[in-house]
Amino acid sequence: MKDELATIEMIGPNLLQDNRKASFAQAMDRHAEPSQKSSQDHISHPYACATAESVELIRIFHPLIQVVRWRRQVDPGIEAYLQQRPVNGHLRNGFRIVIPAGEGLELDFLPDLPGRRAMAQDISLIADIYSELLGCDEIALRLEVSSKAMCPRFHVDRTGIRLICTYRGQGTEWIDDKWVDRSKLGQGSLGIADDASGLFDARTTVEAAASFDVLLLKGSLWQENIRRGAIHRSPSVTAGNGPRILLVMDAIWT
Repeated sequence: MKDELATIEMIGPNLLQDNRKASFAQAMDRHAEPSQKSSQDHISHPYACATAESVELIRIFHPLIQVVRWRRQVDPGIEAYLQQRPVNGHLRNGFRIVIPAGEGLELDFLPDLPGRRAMAQDISLIADIYSELLGCDEIALRLEVSSKAMCPRFHVDRTGIRLICTYRGQGTEWIDDKWVDRSKLGQGSLGIADDASGLFDARTTVEAAASFDVLLLKGSLWQENIRRGAIHRSPSVTAGNGPRILLVMDAIWT
């Protein structure tokens, strides 16, 4: 499997020291509904949450929340840019770079066709939001281009908090762990398909991000999250619809 399963030992300093825990909790309370403020249980702070506002990405710091989805509108200019055959030919398997926090993506990494600047600006905007949220020094950034599911089995990344945005194709899929047997993840499945291994039952719904949505997925290496983490997988890629193109970011502290 490719890097959606890779171990990235870049967790950095303990971002959730007592003073920052308090500030994050206060920020979340300001955005919470009245019913949420009265309880800290699984119902008031679910495993996953969705928002139309980037400021709500801060919810990923709540210890129970493993997935935050920022719903975004499709940008027609970027969508058209990625449908051009020369773009797909130039990108091939994508690229991987490390950029300093606060610096945008250089245009040279993208094919020089109409829509390139909009694409670079959107990636730079997401990188700025991500680095500000995590307080990191650098970002390991990659643009993946794939004609098949890179990680078709449900799994948990051995990372801190990973960002994924699918620009073309189906978005990343995940399941709530309420009715999940985590012992069936990975080798625990004994090679049996996820829907037959006992990993989850009929009450579990597979959720999926839409194109251009930004997902934050909390991994098992995040502070105090060793036995948790977002359970997710790559979606299937329909033949004839072109490759899936996604942006992935991981924080680095130096």
